[in-house]
Amino acid sequence: MRLAVLVSGTGSILEAMLGVELPVDLVGADRPCRGLGIAADAGLETVLVARSDWMGGGSVPGQRRFDRQGYSCELAAVLGGRGVDVVAMAGFGTVLDGSFFAWSDGRYRGRVLNTHPSLLPAFPGWHAVRDALDAGAAESGCTVHVAIPEVDAGPVLAQQAVPVLAGDDEATLHERIKAVERELYPATIAAFLERCAGEDAMGLREVELECRQEGQTR
Repeated sequence: MRLAVLVSGTGSILEAMLGVELPVDLVGADRPCRGLGIAADAGLETVLVARSDWMGGGSVPGQRRFDRQGYSCELAAVLGGRGVDVVAMAGFGTVLDGSFFAWSDGRYRGRVLNTHPSLLPAFPGWHAVRDALDAGAAESGCTVHVAIPEVDAGPVLAQQAVPVLAGDDEATLHERIKAVERELYPATIAAFLERCAGEDAMGLREVELECRQEGQTR
């Protein structure tokens, strides 16, 4: 299984992955960022598929429109061209549309992972920590899930609760969630890779068996 990690910022989750020797093969980004530097320092292959290259003229003068479909297809093609089997988003700031998951007969359907700072399905979206505090929630947490075109809606693989403490603000609560995330996400990815490898091996064995059976009947 070849694993690609997608980053957009500081790369703190990537650092946690490398710290436990998760077998990362490629690090991709949608903009220049520290995460790419961390990957390069670790001797990993890096690729920049710049979001800015997919900004075009919109219908409103003076506004630029992001070609999400074109970008999603391009990123899938770049990863596929490097033999990537599984994708883990780690603070990746671009929402990919269905074109990414449908590329090459669905190569990445069911094989893209993401982490979110809440106990999904509670508090999806960009401001999950703030929303939990505004709602007076007694706990928040971290969810690792399979990414699908609908944001924060894919099957849950793992969750861990984090209590909301008296006096918490968005920064303090988010930092405690990140501490959990840096352990839960790499461990979940490792288990997912093992499962995918087993599924692929079983598929190969089934193909080999079919070939043998066809050969016997000829």
